[in-house]
Order: sequence, then C-alpha cells, then structure tokens
Amino acid sequence: MKTAVALMYLVASILFILGLKMLTRVKTARNGNRLSSTAMLLAVVATLLDMGQVDYTFIIAGIVLGSAIGAIMALKVEMTSMPEMVAMFNGFGGGASLLVAGSFLFENVFAGNLAFGGILPMDTTITLFISVLIGSVTLTGSLIAFGKLNGKISGQPILFPGNNILNLLLVVGILGSVVFVVGFNEDPNIAFTVSMTVIGLSCVLGVLLVTPIGGADMPVVISLLNSYSGLAASATGFVLGNNMLIICGALVGASGLILTQIMCKAMNRSLANVLFGGFGQADSGGGGGKNDDAYHSVKSCGPEEAAMIFESARDVIIVPGYGLAVAQAQHATKELADLLIKNGANVRYAIHPVAGRMPGHMNVLLAESNVPHEQLFDLDQINDDFQNADIALILGANDVVNPAATKDPDSPIHGMPVLKVWDSKTVFVVKRSLSPGFAAIPNDLFNYDNNMMLFGDAKKILTQLVHELKEMVD
Repeated sequence: MKTAVALMYLVASILFILGLKMLTRVKTARNGNRLSSTAMLLAVVATLLDMGQVDYTFIIAGIVLGSAIGAIMALKVEMTSMPEMVAMFNGFGGGASLLVAGSFLFENVFAGNLAFGGILPMDTTITLFISVLIGSVTLTGSLIAFGKLNGKISGQPILFPGNNILNLLLVVGILGSVVFVVGFNEDPNIAFTVSMTVIGLSCVLGVLLVTPIGGADMPVVISLLNSYSGLAASATGFVLGNNMLIICGALVGASGLILTQIMCKAMNRSLANVLFGGFGQADSGGGGGKNDDAYHSVKSCGPEEAAMIFESARDVIIVPGYGLAVAQAQHATKELADLLIKNGANVRYAIHPVAGRMPGHMNVLLAESNVPHEQLFDLDQINDDFQNADIALILGANDVVNPAATKDPDSPIHGMPVLKVWDSKTVFVVKRSLSPGFAAIPNDLFNYDNNMMLFGDAKKILTQLVHELKEMVD
C-alpha cells in the first residue's frame, strides 16, 4: 500500500507540473486546469489510502459541502468579481494550513498535556510555527484584501504613525515567543498559551500588512498572498511528512513570487515600496479634487461626435482598465469592436500587466465576452504600433497611460512602463471624471491636443457609441 500511495503521489506531482505548464498558453489552459484538478483528486485519494482506517463521515460531509459551495460560486460570481474571489481563495488556503498545523499541535502536544521539549524534533517544531505564522498572515491579510476589492473597506492606504514599527515589534514578539516556548519552557499550560498568542499576533500582523496598501496595488498583493498560501502549505507538508503537499505548496509559492516580481516590474516599484510605502489609492470615480487645477485644456465630446471619427478609422487600439470592469462593459466593448471590424477596421486590445485588480483581470473579462485571444497584445508587443493607429480608445485606465511616466523625471511614476497611447492620431478616454488613479497625480494626457474625453459610465457610453455608429455604417 505504501508503494502504491508513493506512486500515486508521484503521478499527481507530474500532473500538477504539466497542468501548470499548460496554463501558460490560452489554447491549452482549459486542459491544464482539468489536468491539475485530476491531480488534486488523485492526491486526495492517495492521502485517504495512506491514512488507513478512518471515519469517512466528516470527510464525505466536507466533500459534499465544499462541492456545493464551489458550484454555487462558479455559477453566481461574476467575472468582474473574480479578484475578490481569488483573494478569498488565498485566505482559505492559508486558513487550511493554519487548521492543519493547529490540529497537529493539539494531537502531539496539548492533548497529551506535554510541553514541546523532547516531544517533537526541533526542525519539525520550527516548521510547524512557520506554517502557523504564514497561514495566519495569509488568512487575515486575504480577508482585508477581499474587503478592499469589493468596497467594504476603503481602497485608500490606511496608515497610522508607527505602522511599520508596530509590524516589526509584532514580528519580534512572534519570533521571541517561538524561541521561548520551544527552547526554554517545560510547562504545557504555558506552551498552550504562548502558542495561541503566536496565532493571535500573526493574525493581527496579516491585517496590518495589507491595510496600508492602496486598492490599485492589489495585483501585487493578490499574487503575493497566493505565494504565501503555497509556502504555508509547503511548510505544513514538512510537518506532516507529506511530499505531495510539499511539492504543491512549492509550485504555488514559486509561481506566486515570480508573478509578484512581474507585477512590481510593471509598476517600476520594489516589493518593499508596495508593502511599506503606503503608496496608492483606488480610483473612486468621483471628483478630481485639487487635481482638477492641473487640467487647463481638456476637451470633451459626446458619442455622436466620436462615432463620426470611429466611422472612418482603419486601425483602432482599445486599452481596457478597471473602469471597464466596474461598469461591466466588456460585452459592449466586444460589440463595438465587431462593428468596427465589419466596417473594415483592424481592432486590437493593448493589455497592461497591472490593468485591473488582479493579474490577468482584463484578459479574463474580455474572454468572457468572447474576444479572440489573437486580438490581445501585451505592452511590449503593441507599444510601437500606437504611432500608426487612427484611434486609441481608453476604457477606465489612468496611470498606465500617463505620459508623466516617460516625460516627467519628478513624477512618482517616472520609469513605470506605460502604453504610449498619445502617439495615436486621436485618443478617446472614457472616464466618469478627471479623478486620479492610484498614484494620486494628474494625467497630462487629458490636456493633449489629440485627446477627447467621453465622460460617463463606460457601458452607457459604449452602448450609445455603438448605436450611433450602426446608423452610419448601416
């Protein structure tokens, strides 16, 4: 049986790696997801066989309940709400690792009324507390990220004097508690109290690490928390001696860290600046405040005037942003693109790595409306093509199209890779107002001579634009 279980774990590990590889390509992503799901099922079966005689009552109940919840979420959750669902899943992963590590504590230490000394090997005990620490931070941090993404918590950075110092003190307190309870304590009651304190402090640390981060930095936060959940699972695997859990956690942890680095590079910022800089705020879409003073030559028009320019355009590049997601305008965008293609225009989509609220957010939304993947282009692929485009249509994006990133050395976003939409013959920006993006700075694109603002909800504006254009084309 042990040999069979080991082989099942090996096959599942290979399937996980192949599935992850297949997820890197659109054409194979669906099969990659199926392959990874099969690998997880195989790993669960192998684990149950490895456990031997167990009471399946609660296991079956958990499978039924979890499957029901998963099915409901798959059917009910909109694509526009995918970022907060991913954040919640990250939290569930961290919480699961915390529960497993906690149950191991009770089974091996507290239930026997024993202290740590002589009961568990030192490396196992240290790994156990690493799992508790990362799992707790991931759980509470993900809950805060969920709140920021769905608007229940302000997207603004929530800071107070000494925020980073308090975080440092919490880390020192956690590490000091672990050292004390592992190396110097022999009282089981004290061991229990200190262990619960470590969990509590770790949960508080997770909250304080995420609250200072602005809503628009969520692509980095989500990928980092995803990495945390993997690291917590891997640490739990070492505690349980489960190679499958170690491999799965390592895959998630490594891929999450790589994605985090990609997101930071796309914003030209370090991870430390994202986590501790208090930089960033969500675009609320209401009022530009003092930033309005920076706009001296803004021109706006309505869908009727814009339709006349779109009717004669032969090369159009669409830049989706978070405003498109908020307005749920992906289907209206696809309808406009189809109409332009029918009229003889070449239509492409320029996707900035940090557009939206999670990595790949715009790709997911556009896929929901059946936009062909061949029309989607990354920043590096399409940036030089704006100079040949008749129209650049900006849908709710802000800082990722701000010329200050390339032309103003004193700008906070200077050096950040941006889409050079201003090189197009005409730029249309669909936005509710002149409010700033996460960098809280004006966008000088709005003052450019070739830029026209279309103020309003993206879905309504595009619907009106399609209506006007249909009358001209038909």
